[in-house]
Amino acid sequence: MIGSLLYLTASRPDIMFAVCLRARFQSCPKESHLIAVKRIFRYLKEIMDFGLWYPKSSTFDLISYSDADFAGCKIDRKSTSGMCHFLGNCLVSWFSKKQNSISLSTAEAEYIAARNCCAQLLWMKHTMKDFGVFFDCVPIKCDNISAINLTKNPVMHSRTKHIDVKHHFIRDLVCKKEIRVDFVPTSDQLADIFTKPVTLDRFESLRKCLGILQINLA
Repeated sequence: MIGSLLYLTASRPDIMFAVCLRARFQSCPKESHLIAVKRIFRYLKEIMDFGLWYPKSSTFDLISYSDADFAGCKIDRKSTSGMCHFLGNCLVSWFSKKQNSISLSTAEAEYIAARNCCAQLLWMKHTMKDFGVFFDCVPIKCDNISAINLTKNPVMHSRTKHIDVKHHFIRDLVCKKEIRVDFVPTSDQLADIFTKPVTLDRFESLRKCLGILQINLA
């Protein structure tokens, strides 16, 4: 069942976090996990007429959102990274994954998430270049000011010197002005849906912002 749901996440980003969370327990599933998976199927059955809507847009800007929870996993206390990428008003890429290492602060978790987002963003820029579409300084939206400051400050501090060097390449890209990390209020952080459970109102609002709408095929 998890395999089927993972396949569906390619076109249903609203279930991405829930499916990836349940997939962590495939090696030792319990009845509670089965109940949670069935709940996802019931949700999909209730909104079978919903899907990603790609409207005709006058803009073709590339913009990304990056977010992370903090120690969200109750077993190993690792954080979850979430990101999404838009071309104009159209969602074209999304991601939700538990981080490989334990973060010691929210800023560190957000910084690692921004690094992962940056890697995907670079691939998208290079791919679009093959089609003759070029982007200059692409924004990544982040809701943590401390993490944003880390991308701009090359000085090692006592609270950040332990961070693996592979996460610091985002600083080089910011310095070269290939990307920039901008602040966005948490209320406008669209990647929030990929990092943790949210309230029903918040979920429906984010789902709509991602472009998942009721589609009348009649």
